[in-house]
Amino acid sequence: MSKLTHLDSDGNARMVDVGAKAATARRAVAQGRITMSAEALESIRDGNAPKGDVLAAARIAGIMAAKRTGDLIPLCHPLALDAVTVDFAFEDGGLTVTVAASLTGKTGIEMEALTGVSVACLTIYDMAKALDKSMVIEGIRLLSKSGGKSGDWHAPA
Repeated sequence: MSKLTHLDSDGNARMVDVGAKAATARRAVAQGRITMSAEALESIRDGNAPKGDVLAAARIAGIMAAKRTGDLIPLCHPLALDAVTVDFAFEDGGLTVTVAASLTGKTGIEMEALTGVSVACLTIYDMAKALDKSMVIEGIRLLSKSGGKSGDWHAPA
């Protein structure tokens, strides 16, 4: 059995020591989807939702969340991100949210991309809930990561 990296020899939670690791270029892309009524989707697309510009708020929220992941997820290292992008694609019945995060550093950036997607989707829900309280956030997952000791990884199609 492999050693669990977030537990010390006594079984207590610990933050992994990455001090001796080499800094490498790292990038992660995550995606999620929020489904909603045609009315809510049209309102978001047209920019006339009751609370204002839904996608502008969700984009800022996703970026801010990625930057604050170390404060939100226990044992995650706080990272100085080089870039975060948040993109939206309108689809039948909903929106797909894609977040890409990158840095040159000593530890992975997957959690930052996943947190960005999660909070962007939650912000869309919050901004549009007056139009549709039955929205569903689903399918949040890592699409790809590059860099670091483990190298590149891509989600199966």
